[in-house]
Amino acid sequence: MMNKFRFEYCLLIGTLFLCSCFKEYKGKINIDGSSTVYPLTEAVAEEYRKVDPDIRVTVGISGTGGGFKKFLRGETDISNASRPISKSELEISRQNGIEFIEIPVSYDGMAIVVSPKNTFVDYFTVDELKTMWSPESQGKINTWKQVRASWPDTPLKLYGAGTSSGTYDYFTEAINGKAKASRGDYTASEDDNVLVQGVSSDVNGMGYFGLAYYIENKNKLRLVPVKLTADAKAILPSEKTVQDGTYQPLSRPEFIYVNVKSASKPFVKDFIKFYLAHAAPLATEIGSVPLPTEVYQLSYKRFLKHTTGSMFENKSTVGVNLFKLLSDKN
Repeated sequence: MMNKFRFEYCLLIGTLFLCSCFKEYKGKINIDGSSTVYPLTEAVAEEYRKVDPDIRVTVGISGTGGGFKKFLRGETDISNASRPISKSELEISRQNGIEFIEIPVSYDGMAIVVSPKNTFVDYFTVDELKTMWSPESQGKINTWKQVRASWPDTPLKLYGAGTSSGTYDYFTEAINGKAKASRGDYTASEDDNVLVQGVSSDVNGMGYFGLAYYIENKNKLRLVPVKLTADAKAILPSEKTVQDGTYQPLSRPEFIYVNVKSASKPFVKDFIKFYLAHAAPLATEIGSVPLPTEVYQLSYKRFLKHTTGSMFENKSTVGVNLFKLLSDKN
């Protein structure tokens, strides 16, 4: 009797498992791209699944550049991006007939971090960061003492975003003056968790990535304030300093890009409406910085009108006022 019960129980569990694997969804939304935007989009997707479990929402991490490659081949409905679409990507979108709607969803203050065991770094100036990361420094700036004379003569170990990452593009533009201009002799990864592990375990290490990943791992890292100039005040990234623009030049907007054909589907429309309605509290929860309410409203208006193209085709995001830009474009 007991064996029969166990058999029937196992059969029931197996049947339920198979049913869940082969569930018929009413619609599917495929999302990929930036590791920095991933925590916010995944948080939104998780909440949306509770509201409409009949829509399958998948969120991958290929980096901003890798995400755009998939998006511009028509493989995804939405692409997460920590930078605007580039000129070369815009050209591919036109060649492939992929129209898109560009939607800002949050701000990010780039976190500059060292190991908690590092006791000598008090702040970095923008010039010091440039000394560390400029292409000309490769093979030449190899110790902390070469960056600031009062620092120890110990190896400088650098950890940063991979070359297909939007974080890489933004950091190099903000610090070195040109996107993708960077020394190449550092530990690189599109996976921010790899960078977290690297810096946290290396007393001589320093690195950069999105603020949300620092918040998630703040017990393993030490956040370092940044001075715009040597005589300026050292500023830490926070919701306040990123929103009010005082954490410069390492504050940036983050985006999702929606394929116009996908945007016409009712369940995608519903998901984007849900995203923009819930982005602010979820951004705060996961360590990103929410946009002002008015910016979300203007972004949703942009989506409803199917306004295509990039607002940044000939414009940098460094120091941008999203409210003014969206007001002018709507």
